[in-house]
Amino acid sequence: MTVTAFNKAWRNLQETAITTEKPKLHYLNARGRMESIRWLLAAAGVEFEEKFLESAEDLDKLRNDGSLLFQQVPMVEIDGMKLVQTRAILNYIASKYNLYGKDIKERALYGIFSVLPSTENTDTWRDAKTALVKEKIKNRYFPAFEKVLKSHGQNYLVGNKLSRADIHLVELLYYVEELDSSLISSFPLLKALKTRISNLPTVKKFLQPGSPRKPLMDVKCLEEVRKIFRL
Repeated sequence: MTVTAFNKAWRNLQETAITTEKPKLHYLNARGRMESIRWLLAAAGVEFEEKFLESAEDLDKLRNDGSLLFQQVPMVEIDGMKLVQTRAILNYIASKYNLYGKDIKERALYGIFSVLPSTENTDTWRDAKTALVKEKIKNRYFPAFEKVLKSHGQNYLVGNKLSRADIHLVELLYYVEELDSSLISSFPLLKALKTRISNLPTVKKFLQPGSPRKPLMDVKCLEEVRKIFRL
């Protein structure tokens, strides 16, 4: 990345130009690194637009016009900025829509809960890796979160208020059910959390057919990804 391109990308990030009415998401028409962002925006009740990358040239254009600070997607246009890096995007959305805790203590707990296994690359997992992930989910992650819910007896993970931690966990629970629906059967509090979050009007809408939620990646979609990223 040249100095000129970096400076252009940095200016784009800092600009406070007139914002579009809806955030605009730039990514593939697939889950990947953007899916958690879609979940969080949807849970916050924020409508958004998506600009799908359909070719390697589409990605090159974003890179060449300085839209991508680190030459990577996902990228989200919001509040006059072109935000990149998944964690930074999620932090911004959670803060903007009051899903990030009321104080630094609660935010510290979110840091602890960030050990949740990411679903961003699960579309391309193979059997061996899937088996390992299943083992960790069943014997490490799910018992820990079940214990948290049992220890404070509240409806949510942190502060008895909906937060990004709940949304990310429920996203994972849905993905795990796609892998193996039996994995959650021994965790009644997690099952109850999943039901409770799923019944929130904004989340319920996102779970309906025709929503921006993406399906598991199939072979055809995987080939498109490889073409776009020249893999």
